[in-house]
Amino acid sequence: MPPVPPIEQLEAELKRERYKHRYGTVLRSTIYTLITVAAVAVLVATLLLPVLQIYGNSMSPTLTDGDIVLSLKGSDFKTGDIIAFYYNNKILVKRVIAGPGDWVDIEADGTVFVNGEALDEPYLVEKAFGDCNIELPYQVPESRVFVMGDHRSVSVDSRSTAVGCVVQEQIVGKLVLRLWPPESISPMN
Repeated sequence: MPPVPPIEQLEAELKRERYKHRYGTVLRSTIYTLITVAAVAVLVATLLLPVLQIYGNSMSPTLTDGDIVLSLKGSDFKTGDIIAFYYNNKILVKRVIAGPGDWVDIEADGTVFVNGEALDEPYLVEKAFGDCNIELPYQVPESRVFVMGDHRSVSVDSRSTAVGCVVQEQIVGKLVLRLWPPESISPMN
């Protein structure tokens, strides 16, 4: 029979085992909490507040290549809102010009009319007719929105039959906040 260890050694071993158990419990709890927080963050970012990076210059000067923006899921878009939508496995960002049933007409100088009234577009640096192969005046179909980029001479948008009007199911969300670069953090308008 092996000798019985002294009480101090038994107490020290019991203390070490209790510490090991507490450490394991705290570690597991921390890992589960981190996984839960990460899953919730991914769900919120994917389903409610997608974060997007801007590529290209079709929305300049409002948005430039490399800007990072926050969008908000929704379905109530009005003229002037900037939205992101899926097109050919890419996400495009454009400005809402007209809603379902509205009539859109564009003059040769680039002035846009919606239902016979010229749009006030202070966000434009220059007007341009751009790439337009639709028959004007054009009526926006039901459940769709007519969109155009702010850099009209280079933007491919609803003026082209390749993109056309945007269906509600294609829309990622309305851009609400510019997050990057830091000196340009601001709400979108």
